[in-house]
Amino acid sequence: MTGIAELQLERSYRQLEQIARVRARNFYYAFVLLPADRRRALCAVYAFMRHCDDISDSDSSDDEKREKLQCWRRQLEGALRGECQSHPMFPAFFDSVTRFAIPGSYFHWILDGVEMDLAVRKYETFADLYRYCFNVAGSVGLTCLQIFGCRDERARRHAEECGIAFQLTNILRDVKEDASMGRIYLPLEDLRRFGYSAEELVQGVLDDRFRDLMTFQARRARDYYNRARNLLSMVDKVSRPGLWAMMEIYGRLLDKIVRAKYEVFGPVVRLSTSEKCLIAIKALAGRFLPLGAGRIGDTQKPGGPDAADRSGDKRRTGDFPDGTGSRPESGPSGDPPL
Repeated sequence: MTGIAELQLERSYRQLEQIARVRARNFYYAFVLLPADRRRALCAVYAFMRHCDDISDSDSSDDEKREKLQCWRRQLEGALRGECQSHPMFPAFFDSVTRFAIPGSYFHWILDGVEMDLAVRKYETFADLYRYCFNVAGSVGLTCLQIFGCRDERARRHAEECGIAFQLTNILRDVKEDASMGRIYLPLEDLRRFGYSAEELVQGVLDDRFRDLMTFQARRARDYYNRARNLLSMVDKVSRPGLWAMMEIYGRLLDKIVRAKYEVFGPVVRLSTSEKCLIAIKALAGRFLPLGAGRIGDTQKPGGPDAADRSGDKRRTGDFPDGTGSRPESGPSGDPPL
């Protein structure tokens, strides 16, 4: 690598770290706990995903958004080949993808999920929603796993479950904002089960039916967290503090939503900066402690074979055709095999 190329790469990494520092309000507290090369790689991956979301959330028309996403996909394909001139993020992005052997299909799946937001406004069943959650979050879990490092093939399933848990938490937190944009991510079959309508969701009707509905959703999310905790002892030791912090921040966010009795139609439920800093400090301290109860790398007993049934979730992450618990390799924009 020439001196100029090295300067371009370093400049690219610095820009992406700044994006993560400013905009990754939850994840950055976990990023800083990782070794420099893994932290920088996660910042590069985050910046790519942030750009996808920015296109989707812009004030442009849906047709304009689709055109921009198609252009971004073409730029991604070039970047994966090492053609990094089209955007300042791509030198660092390509370096990270190459360094950690991240399959390019993972990023195409993320784009597939973002494009779904332009075409799908409601999901009839949880199986339908799972397809979306896998694209926008399960694939992110698999991407992070490449950076965290792991030799246990079972970790793929748990990384996917971790991403699903995070996305289900986001859905509960953002019910009001999503409904205002005409998007309802709570499965319609679940709304009917509790006698609550999509129209009432848009109107912000908060009653016992809504709380029962949200309790059902929270239990489903918690089951995914419980299963995902198995991942902690599988990733490289140097990555465990960062992963633990991610899971703790999002797990506590879910707890906070529950404690607020699902009053998600008011101010957005968040963890304070001090709460997230305390989690990061605990994670950092745990790095130097032997593995044991309540420490990083420790695993909790999963919900068990009937846990998903108790929450009403009969869709298991292992229900993919290849039996790995993860979506098999496919073309850039092929339909997920669900």
